[in-house]
Amino acid sequence: MTLLAIIIILFAGGILAWLSERHLHKGGRWISLASLIISTILISSYWPQATSVSTAESSQWWDTLLTSWIPRFGISFHLSIDGLSFLMLLLTMGMGIFGLVMTWNDISFRRGFFHFNYLWTLAGIVGVFTAMDLFLFFFFWEVMLIPMLLLIAVWGYDRRIYAAIKFFIFTQASSLLMLIAIVALAFIHYRNSGQLTFNYNDLLGAQLSANAAYWLMLGFFIAFIVKLPALPFHTWLPDAHTQAPTAGSILLAAILLKTGAYGLLRFTLPLFPESSEAFAPVAMTIGAISIVYGATLAFAQSDMKRLVAYSSVSHMGFVLLGLYALNTIAIQGAVMQMIAHGISTAALFALVGALQHRLHTRDMAELGGVWPLLPKLSAIALFFAIASLGLPGLGNFIAEFLVLVGSFQTNHWITVVAAIGLIGAALYALLMVQRVFFGKFNKKLERSNKGHTISDLSIRETCALLSLAVLLVIFGLKPQAIFDIAQPTVLKSMQRFTVAHDVGPGSREASSSNTKSLSPPPVKDPIAGTSP
Repeated sequence: MTLLAIIIILFAGGILAWLSERHLHKGGRWISLASLIISTILISSYWPQATSVSTAESSQWWDTLLTSWIPRFGISFHLSIDGLSFLMLLLTMGMGIFGLVMTWNDISFRRGFFHFNYLWTLAGIVGVFTAMDLFLFFFFWEVMLIPMLLLIAVWGYDRRIYAAIKFFIFTQASSLLMLIAIVALAFIHYRNSGQLTFNYNDLLGAQLSANAAYWLMLGFFIAFIVKLPALPFHTWLPDAHTQAPTAGSILLAAILLKTGAYGLLRFTLPLFPESSEAFAPVAMTIGAISIVYGATLAFAQSDMKRLVAYSSVSHMGFVLLGLYALNTIAIQGAVMQMIAHGISTAALFALVGALQHRLHTRDMAELGGVWPLLPKLSAIALFFAIASLGLPGLGNFIAEFLVLVGSFQTNHWITVVAAIGLIGAALYALLMVQRVFFGKFNKKLERSNKGHTISDLSIRETCALLSLAVLLVIFGLKPQAIFDIAQPTVLKSMQRFTVAHDVGPGSREASSSNTKSLSPPPVKDPIAGTSP
């Protein structure tokens, strides 16, 4: 019931925040903060399972809620949590609190309705990370998108309606494709077994022809890489980020993009192992091209928000590359990249928002020499910029290093292409720092802020940003805790590929070397720290 309680608290908190607008001028933000803190405490109650997790428990879920919902169609209300879900839920709540704290005074109108949409977006995301019924998963997928659309359309910048419509078209088209794939999978399973169900565990055993499995896999894959996003479905992201309010950009970068990666690891790979393996070279190629393309486009931007947005395309390309390398090292790197990217990019968007709030511009051509004016903001921005480019000793470096090491075992040349993106990341990150914080002070800033005192980061903002900086250092120096928590989920996904090779239709054509690369290694795993 803990998982259900978290979702109910967030839904109810959103409604209360909206209703409080008439009676409490700024009460909605306190209600939102209280809802997120309570939800975080509930999620933290699973910490004992996280610290005691082992590969011996890889077939067990930490907690499960299963009840009939629409029995006529075999739809159940099924929520479960394991190590991967736990990590994603902690990221969701942490970034939800961070976004709220960083934008505490930013919303000047319809505050209650803003916090309603903010909390409902987070509630939908919690449902996505815990739903084990595919219809329920789709339901929460839609719940998280509609409030996000409103956050962009109502509280965004000048071209917010255009960005919101573009966001809606891309996400809804991909969602429809996923719904068709879900219904088709359930129908094929019903035709073959006589059991009508959308239960994830039941559909893992669905008997599919090679052709049907491949097309269904593509339906899931496209829906998830639109959200990731990856080429050529990324074009909604720069506009959405640029026009969204700071809190919306934080949610998009830190959490919503991760739902696409989560869907690939949780659903696409285990449900369609043979088709995913056959498609892996294409997916890895898309990931490598996204890395280089995103870095190149980021380098060409003058708007700081668009630069960080295109950097997300590049960084999430590492996630796609790692997932489809189909070995434990690369997938563990992809999971770490989901977390580290969420933290570092959320901080960068918060800093860009804080800079725009103080200087009324985020165009790098109009900035320059800001460090003496805003030393604390500049120093923290420098830290997160070098974290984003993958400085050794920080979580981003660990993630990208493991992805490249794991993918190199699968495909040398694709990994070489992806590694070029590391050079691009250094170029655009250092260029941004140089053009904004160093160099000659731009006199236009004095004229545009004449008569106004420009204040540096407040204690509230500084503490929020430093907490994320500390997390990146911890993940960079002691990442083993993340690997241990995620390891059972990763091994379960890899075991699906082992079974597919042993008993699947294509098992006769599977080479022994390929099977070896997909199976957990027989010796001590340097990532897991235990023998699988």
